[in-house]
Amino acid sequence: MLKILTHLLGENVVLLRRYLGLAIGYGLLSGLTILTFIPIITYLMSGDSSNASVWLAILLLGILACWLVRSHVEKAGVRVGVAVLQSGRHRLGSHVARLPVGWFTSTNTARLNHVVTQGIMAVAQLPAHVFTPVITGLVVPLVILIALLALHTPLGIAALIALAPLVSVLWLTSKLTRHADRAFQQNFSETSQRVVEFANAQAVLRAFSGEGQSTRFLENALEKQHHSGTRLACLSALSALLNTWAVQAVFAALLITIMVWINTLLGEPLKAPDVTSVIVALLLISRFIEPLLDVAQHSDVLRSAKGQLETIKTVFDASPLPETTTPQPPRDTSIELHAVHFRYAADAPNVLNGVSLSVKPGSMTALIGESGSGKTTIARLVARFFDVDQGRVFIGGVDVRDMSSAQLAGYVSQILQESHLFAGSIADNIRFGRPEASDAELMEAANLAGVTEILERLPQGLNTPVGEAGVRLSGGERQRIAIARALIKDAPILLVDEATAALDPQHQAIITQTLARLRGQRTLLVIAHQLSTVAMADQIIVLDNGRVVEHGYTR
Repeated sequence: MLKILTHLLGENVVLLRRYLGLAIGYGLLSGLTILTFIPIITYLMSGDSSNASVWLAILLLGILACWLVRSHVEKAGVRVGVAVLQSGRHRLGSHVARLPVGWFTSTNTARLNHVVTQGIMAVAQLPAHVFTPVITGLVVPLVILIALLALHTPLGIAALIALAPLVSVLWLTSKLTRHADRAFQQNFSETSQRVVEFANAQAVLRAFSGEGQSTRFLENALEKQHHSGTRLACLSALSALLNTWAVQAVFAALLITIMVWINTLLGEPLKAPDVTSVIVALLLISRFIEPLLDVAQHSDVLRSAKGQLETIKTVFDASPLPETTTPQPPRDTSIELHAVHFRYAADAPNVLNGVSLSVKPGSMTALIGESGSGKTTIARLVARFFDVDQGRVFIGGVDVRDMSSAQLAGYVSQILQESHLFAGSIADNIRFGRPEASDAELMEAANLAGVTEILERLPQGLNTPVGEAGVRLSGGERQRIAIARALIKDAPILLVDEATAALDPQHQAIITQTLARLRGQRTLLVIAHQLSTVAMADQIIVLDNGRVVEHGYTR
């Protein structure tokens, strides 16, 4: 648990170490303050009120010191919690930004969303509100245990032996609810995803769902979450009950030990020190049990937080693509694939089987083939969304793995099948391709992509908000803006994946003309089914079942 927390904190781990030191020191001080009752009771029982008053003053000073240290501990814990929220999210974001695009499946995206919105917040609560009573609840009994061993060795040994089954019960109850907690967290993240999907897909849901059917997927997710939540609540209640019983059983065992001790004393003439020792022992075992009850009560919170930390660890365990330490610049804008084999998962079939192809600088190559033949995968490998399983991918004679991420991003621009727009204006979304672009360059890209026709219909023109994910625009309008964004980037290589699929014939013609203008200026790798696009390509490559079955030059 602390290892993952340390990883989240990064350079701020010094705050955690300081907090843990203060918390342990506070626990020791609390335990020693409790032990001052021993001389106080001893002197009172012997009638020495003078010395009893001295120890009473020490007790009061100890209580004041505990209060002061506790305030510092709480502040230190809050500082660690704030550092987890700030540094943890930053480190998580930096890590996720280096992961291959293929990692972002629906399952992983839901998990990441849960970690960012719920997981890190839950972890931040640990040092702020949970660790202090737990650490104190562990340290104070250890201090009292040493005192019990010194006061009456059999009683101390009984307390020491009783800790073993108590720890075993706490471990078993934690294991009892672990799987239920994982299932609940998984269902919670899936439900969150369904809620967002339900809000974003209202048009589709209303068009294709009958009466009362539009909420079917959401209701199913909520039902699964309800069942897993109920099961978790029942198991958590059962584990809390078992933990409390275990602590009470320890208390009962210590009381029995004291009763045996008292029974032994009754067989002999009672002495004042013996009576004092029994009274002190009764006081100490009550103070021995109280912090253990705190630990038992917080075990459920700790178990839940451990589940959150394991989810965070799963995200951090995802391996980013390796970065070269000596990036090499490409000599030109050619693209080559040499005997490339690739599959999306270890247990999945190959998507590409020994694909080799070559695209000359400044030329236009059209990839054609049935759905699932591997066209989009080739474009993704060129952009290094993934690394190949076998073979090599070159840009300008340099393996893409020998180029830095910044280098590769500067060389390659993409127009994808699914055009995602960010909340903001049309201008903001186009400028995302090149933030420093001038207004003239912005308008040129808009004109080449057929966006000017959209602007003429909108009162705010380029400043028109597109809404979250571009919901205020049609699919074709979003696609044209995405094309303008790719064009304004002005990268020497342009990967085009079904660029005109969402466009009407008029705007398909505009994009086709734009691609024709770019021939000779940029290297174009185009995936298309439109005959007009394919016809103007310099090279046509036909794929089938992950293999190149035909290829030829048109000019």
